[in-house]
Amino acid sequence: MSLDERLDDRKITILKAIIKTYLETGEPVGSRTISKYSELKLSSATIRNEMSDLEEMGYIIQPHTSAGRIPSDKGYRFYVDQIMEEKENEVTEFKEMMVQKVDKLELVLKKMAQVLASNTNYAAMISGPSYHKTKLKFIQLSKMEAGKLLVVVVTEGNIVKNTMIDIADELGDEELLNLNILLNSSLNGLTIEEINLGIISKLKGEAGIHSQVVELVLNEVAEAIRAGEEDLQIYTSGATNIFKYPELSEGGKASQLIGALEQKEMLQEFVSEITPDADGESGIQVYIGDETPVQSMKDCSVVTANYDLGGGLRGTVGIIGPKRMDYEKVLDTLRNLMNQLDVAFKKDER
Repeated sequence: MSLDERLDDRKITILKAIIKTYLETGEPVGSRTISKYSELKLSSATIRNEMSDLEEMGYIIQPHTSAGRIPSDKGYRFYVDQIMEEKENEVTEFKEMMVQKVDKLELVLKKMAQVLASNTNYAAMISGPSYHKTKLKFIQLSKMEAGKLLVVVVTEGNIVKNTMIDIADELGDEELLNLNILLNSSLNGLTIEEINLGIISKLKGEAGIHSQVVELVLNEVAEAIRAGEEDLQIYTSGATNIFKYPELSEGGKASQLIGALEQKEMLQEFVSEITPDADGESGIQVYIGDETPVQSMKDCSVVTANYDLGGGLRGTVGIIGPKRMDYEKVLDTLRNLMNQLDVAFKKDER
């Protein structure tokens, strides 16, 4: 039997507790300290026996001046490999969950665009959800070839970015582990707006001689977060309803308006103009004539509402028609749509 095969769940839990405690305190760890971990529920004597086994197996060592133990290089390696495996599993679960959710949402939004157009006799558009105030979920730094570091950044919404960065100095396993812990403990759960100069300066100070690595990683984090906020899908329906209204169909106005509804870039610009402020307040807004932010829609009225699926996942619904549109009917239709989205997704997640 190899040494690693003798690592049962109890030994693994104790080893992790030793390493986490040592990383936090910098002091050798004794059995009494480990016995305070509520998940263990083991006596100090039992823990001492397990620690003796771990020492014999080479995962921890005992400094001459202390009764406590500290991780060996082998212990650090085991810990890092465990973290990487756990995070890879998390990323896989994120992907599976989000693929199912997005597939379902795309079908729902396409159908709702059709229903909106049919119920109102106007043109309808719905933007797929984008991530506003996207939060950082996880960072993993891994050594590759000499002078290169693999940076994996996972943000809210399961956006995963992998990139290689060049580093001037080589990093040891313990230095890399400490950088991973420093970055994740300082940045996880923050948005790009919240990663301010104070946090960056503090991180660089704690990283010491590796502050340059932190700066390079932060650049990749910012890019990954922004990438998640830029991708936008638009679903439209009922564009030909425009021809039902003479004031919109004369003089080529209809073809110009229909062209705008078919141009994703134009609609992305439109949605970005009417996206709610940073406080995330949603609600129904009415743009009449010149109030509309898109030039080709200046002869129209546009009624919009912002839906919110939670977790920073938001989008916009719009109905485009003549200025003489039935506003009461449109407003009622949009309110009903907001309720349907809430039932279809928010309550689904509970």
